[in-house]
Amino acid sequence: MGDAAHGIDGFGRLAILAEGDFGVLTSKTAACVIRYAPERVACVIDSTKAGASVEDVLGFGGRIPVVAGIEEALACGPDALLIGIAPRGGALPDEWREILLEAIAGGLNVISGLHHVLAEDEEISRAAGAAGVRIWDVRVPKVPRAVASGSLRRKTGKVILTVGSDCRTGKMTVAFEVARDLGRRGVAAEFVPTGQTGIMLAGWGEAVDRVPGDFMSAVTEALTTEALERADVAVVEGQGALIHPAYSAVALGIMHGCCPDAMILCHQPTRTGIPGYDVAIPPLGDLIEMHEKVAGLVHPSRVIAVAVNTFDMDGDDAEREAARIEESTGLPVTDVIRWGCGRIVRVVEDLL
Repeated sequence: MGDAAHGIDGFGRLAILAEGDFGVLTSKTAACVIRYAPERVACVIDSTKAGASVEDVLGFGGRIPVVAGIEEALACGPDALLIGIAPRGGALPDEWREILLEAIAGGLNVISGLHHVLAEDEEISRAAGAAGVRIWDVRVPKVPRAVASGSLRRKTGKVILTVGSDCRTGKMTVAFEVARDLGRRGVAAEFVPTGQTGIMLAGWGEAVDRVPGDFMSAVTEALTTEALERADVAVVEGQGALIHPAYSAVALGIMHGCCPDAMILCHQPTRTGIPGYDVAIPPLGDLIEMHEKVAGLVHPSRVIAVAVNTFDMDGDDAEREAARIEESTGLPVTDVIRWGCGRIVRVVEDLL
């Protein structure tokens, strides 16, 4: 669905814009593209970390350079500029406008996951037309407006959904890794992208948070149905969080649209509350019960595993916390990057 074509594969080598905020969580799109397609990345732009390598900043990614601006980026030979940060509300920061115009003048195509539609921005669109470069606004949906039919309640394949105790807990990464690992084990599985980074990597999907509320479930239903036409298991990327004051709507729309048979709860153990809001993250047992009850209003579902994001913990602390969560919830626990997703995949295989 949509016009994602071949995702970032259709844009050659990339300079990734992460100005002032390059990091594992602060530039999630940049980090995920570097993790899964490092061969596509020519450089990262962040003047505050210029001179470092991507490995120095993220702990992975190798010797990809971090540069100060467009002039240095162009010397690395990119074909496109990818915006690697999703600012609050998806707006275009004023200080980025000149960077984008310089990139366009330098002949770079532009890939944007912002809510701000660059193709509808008069100054940027005019500059792109004059330079003969493409703009891909990843978040703009290309689907008809419809309401969900509930057809997935009667599906034959299995649907797995990643849900979170908060935003930015690793829902996309877990879904991507689980689908890929199932495929390695001979299970026909499809990753279902519902956000801009997943679409960039997979080359299809829709950014559900851009869809009007009445149609979020329908778009998710259509994406999941499409995946199940090609596979026996659809692993759906969740968005937001049910307890998040700003982003609960998209989490619920995806949940009721895809009618999951099972859910994987994604959680960052060092996070105790929703940043910027006076909302505490409940005990995981309560979160698990809540997700199962809310999902069950439309289709029976259960949480089958907890995926912890321990990037900011040392190995011993991470292992102790995983063991504690496993004991308290009775569920398998893993960090899919640190320890792999074998424990989750074995539970999914049991569902089949």
